[in-house]
Formats: sequence, structure tokens, C-alpha cells
Amino acid sequence: MSARKHMQKRITWIDQARGFSIFLVVYGHNFPTNEPYIYSFHVPLFFFIAGMFHPKKIDFAVLKRRAKMLLIPYFIWAVALFLFWWALGRNYGNSIELNLSPLKNFIGVFYAQGGSDYMDWGIPLWFIPCIFLVFVLRAITQKISNKFIEHLLLLVIFTIGFAWPRFFEIHLPWSLDVAAVALGFYVAGEVLKNYMIELSKMRSAYFFLFALIINIMAFYYNPEKVDMYRSIYGNEVLFFVSGFAGSIAFVLFFKIVPVFAFLSYLGRHTIVLLATHIRMLTVIKMIAFFIFGVTVFNFTEAEKLLLSAAQVIMVIPIIWFVNKYAPILDGKVKKN
Repeated sequence: MSARKHMQKRITWIDQARGFSIFLVVYGHNFPTNEPYIYSFHVPLFFFIAGMFHPKKIDFAVLKRRAKMLLIPYFIWAVALFLFWWALGRNYGNSIELNLSPLKNFIGVFYAQGGSDYMDWGIPLWFIPCIFLVFVLRAITQKISNKFIEHLLLLVIFTIGFAWPRFFEIHLPWSLDVAAVALGFYVAGEVLKNYMIELSKMRSAYFFLFALIINIMAFYYNPEKVDMYRSIYGNEVLFFVSGFAGSIAFVLFFKIVPVFAFLSYLGRHTIVLLATHIRMLTVIKMIAFFIFGVTVFNFTEAEKLLLSAAQVIMVIPIIWFVNKYAPILDGKVKKN
């Protein structure tokens, strides 16, 4: 197999894993019964895959380009969603019951943390500034020539990330404390990338089964439901083991069975999906209200899965429009 074809195949199955993780984000936000298990690994999986694409060399031009790819679309989407929420959304549903502050939610555009109090207009967008900080943290540590000091600093940052919520109740801007924890998954993806690429399908299958068992066991014994966004980890060791093993398992699964082409498409357009999938749920509920008069929504488990698929399908025209007329909103930046 030529290097070019090998690279194409590699991108395909990794993108499928990333597409799977973004679908789990959509599905998890519909509160299925298996939500606690999904939360044990789906965000770590995102960071793990991002680390697989970390550049070998970092300079100011690379940092500037990454900022354009992540921060420009974040702020455009955040301002647009805030204005929609301020003009309309805050007057309906849970927002009106919570009596949320427009000022706090405006501050949330820049703070990028704080749950409904600050980001009722689009909580899923917290991930974008956070992953930019992860990139910056890794770029800083990458510049250290002494490998021992580099690894020690990585360990210190990782430990501080876990320690912060134990001693402080303040959520840091752009989820900096979460970024410190996420750095562990990010570096793991960076380090294991080539090894996972070179694994044969048979060995990949063995590692997949082993990692999946470890993932499930660590999840089962963790006494608390994980939520990285809120810095809730339960037992930190079990959380990391579960997230790390789950990331390996599901990346390898798509290497073993790389037939889910649609997921590859989703994996290339995660920013638009993060920004709009909650609003698609709003549209679905509005349609149900105006056509069928439904005001109370109690979905079955099967309906939640179908609902998630419907949200994703409804976002596809937005992805097409964005990439045709405003690709920056999907993090697409022309190479210099």
C-alpha cells in the first residue's frame, strides 16, 4: 500500500471515531439511560483523537492558525447564539423558569464556563476554547528540550487539573482546569498514534477487547457519574483509566470495522454540530407543539436515539451552507 493510500485510510477511520464521539455528544444531551457510561469516555475520546493530530513542530504561525480555526468560529457562533437566546430563547422553556441574567450570559460568551447561568445559549461550545488551551499547554511543554523536565511538567499540569476542583469551587475561564486534565488524554493520543496505526487488524481486535473491558470495569467501580465540563470525576484514577481505555477501544473499533462512512463526514464537521444540535432539538419540539399540540416531552429510549439521529440529519444542510459560504464557521482556514 502506498503512503498516500495509507494516510487516506488512516484519516478515514480516525474521522469515523471522531464522528462517533460527536454523535455521542448529541445523544448524551438527550439524557438516555446509558448517559453515565457515555460520559465516562466520550469527551476524553475527543481529546485523545485531537492529540493524534498534534503538530510535530510548533511556531507562532502554527499557533495563529490554530487560533483562527478554533477561536474565530467559537466567538461567531457564541455571539450569534447569545443574540438568538436574548431575543427569543430566554422567553421559553427552562430559560424562563430559571429567570436567567442576560448580562451573565453575555459575560459567558467570553468566560466560556458556568453552565446555564452563563451559557444557557449554548453550553456545548465550552469545548472549543478548552481544546485550544489544551493545544497551547502542549505547545508550551513541547518546547522544553529536556525530556525529563517536559514529562514532569506534563504530570504537574495534569495533577493540578484534578486538584483544582477539590480545593476551589471556581470554574476557571475557558475551562482551564479541565484543559489541564484533558492534556493527559491529548498527549496519550499523540504518543500512541503511530503505534495504533501500525497495529494489525488481529492485534487491534485483541487490544480493543482488552481496552473495552478495562473501560467498563473502571466505569462500573467509579462511585460518581463523570462530567468533565463540571470537573466531576469521582475517583480520579478510575476516571482516567476508564476514559483512556475507552478512547483506545473505540478508536481501534473503527480501525477494525472502518465501514461507517457517514460518521467520517460528521467527524470533519464537529464545530457546526457542537454549535447547532441543541437548536435542532428546539426546532423539533416547536414542530411537535404547533402540529401536534405536544407540550410535555417524555421520550422513550428508542425515541431518544432516533431524536439524536434526526438532530444530526437536520444539521447537515447547515454544514453544507457553512462550508460553501462561510467555512471559517466550521474551522476551515486556508493554508498560507
